[in-house]
Amino acid sequence: MPVGSLAGPIRPGRRTKLLVRHLVRGDVALIDHLDIDRVSAEELIAAGAVAVLNCSPSSGGSYPNLGPQLLVEAGILLVDLPDDSLFKAVSDGDPVAIRTVPATAELEGPVARAARAEVLRKGQVLASGEILDLERVYAETEARRREIGDALERFAHNTIDHMREERELLAGRIALPRFATDFRDRSTLVVVRGVGHQRDLRALRPFIRDLRPVIVAVDGGADALLEEGLTPSMIVGDMDSASETALRCGAELVVHSYPDGDAPGRHRLEQLGLPFKLVGAPGTSQDVALLVAAEKGARLIVSVGSQFNLVDFLDRNRKGMSSTFLTRLRIGEILVDAKGVSRLYRPRPGLTPLLLVIAAGLLAMAVVVWETPALRDVAELLWLQLRALFGAG
Repeated sequence: MPVGSLAGPIRPGRRTKLLVRHLVRGDVALIDHLDIDRVSAEELIAAGAVAVLNCSPSSGGSYPNLGPQLLVEAGILLVDLPDDSLFKAVSDGDPVAIRTVPATAELEGPVARAARAEVLRKGQVLASGEILDLERVYAETEARRREIGDALERFAHNTIDHMREERELLAGRIALPRFATDFRDRSTLVVVRGVGHQRDLRALRPFIRDLRPVIVAVDGGADALLEEGLTPSMIVGDMDSASETALRCGAELVVHSYPDGDAPGRHRLEQLGLPFKLVGAPGTSQDVALLVAAEKGARLIVSVGSQFNLVDFLDRNRKGMSSTFLTRLRIGEILVDAKGVSRLYRPRPGLTPLLLVIAAGLLAMAVVVWETPALRDVAELLWLQLRALFGAG
């Protein structure tokens, strides 16, 4: 990478999914995210970050995560810092400059070959780290793909552990309260702020318009829905990544309580003075949302933004993904992915095309009558009779 520099206000945030909501175009994102996944990378790109400074390895080497590749391909400068000391050295909005320095030819080893970047404030160097360029990211991703067997083995072990520990979830013995939201024999949309959720929601517009499904948001999925002009009927989760505006949109609020009794969302909703219901269950909040819809009689569950193939599950690289995998097995054939629905569903013709056809037919008839003297006389006679009729009435 050639020597150069860029500048912008720095925005620190250890949780990427929360930080991206406050980023604006031109910001420098300071994160602490081991193995940047595809969803986080897409959100950083959409937010307009010009650079990402990561205090943890962007690719830890355990599996071929796609996040770093997406960031670098989008032209975003990605720098891995050696530690998190920069969090203490800067405040939100501080103007910083990032100066790239080419590799030192005299040194040996992979670190020497990597270009470096220095983070400066008012000319003072605060931190320095390695730049992940395209060549390096491609090489590391390819190396991880050759080692995919280890990642698959870890995923299989996690899945078996969940099968032992979460028998209640698989057997359907989860205690559910009575909800105001009615799922019985209705289609249900479960929306997660995840891979391609905006594209999927737009593709499902005809499906939502025609079938009016129950819409369930999982945490930040509520804000994703509001951004598309849709309002959820229910919000499920820890309530940590849903904005106050979303929580006050009128949806029924369901807090996920974990087997140890911890319910992270309870305190926030109590502070806001919002009513809620508790559902105790193992697994993730996404699992709870799917199970609520299935157990309450949903006819069809359409999943938006969630993981639906092995690459997605590995890319999230979380133990909870094994639980989600098992939940999908538990629900079975009524669960489909949004992409499948948008490809198979054919929208019903709306009222607008029908009105246009009628208007065109009436216009054509009017032109024929006007241009034909005999028909024009008949039309005028009918018009006089109608006027006399209504006048007499």
